[in-house]
Amino acid sequence: MQDSENITRELGEKIVVVLKTIYDPEIPVDIYELGLIYDVFVNESMDVKILMTLTSPNCPVAETLPVEVEEKVKSLDLVNDAEVEITFDPPWTQELMSEEAKLELGML
Repeated sequence: MQDSENITRELGEKIVVVLKTIYDPEIPVDIYELGLIYDVFVNESMDVKILMTLTSPNCPVAETLPVEVEEKVKSLDLVNDAEVEITFDPPWTQELMSEEAKLELGML
């Protein structure tokens, strides 16, 4: 049991590393630090579900960004499958950004 928990946790950490390589094209900060990732779920079969949002419903990358996230997460060795679900509840606000992102954008 402990081994599967360790593997799941390690996979979660690898997923975060991958998410930090994906950038919102309008803001020079990765989607993880922007606070666009609400949750990452990994089940026993190593299927990954990512709950995320966009900076706005009219985001110009609304069609392509979720696909990029899915493809990059699926590229990890341990991942069996990946699915991205977009939600606007709660809506994204600048409050969700990490301190690092706010600093990068000169907001601190």
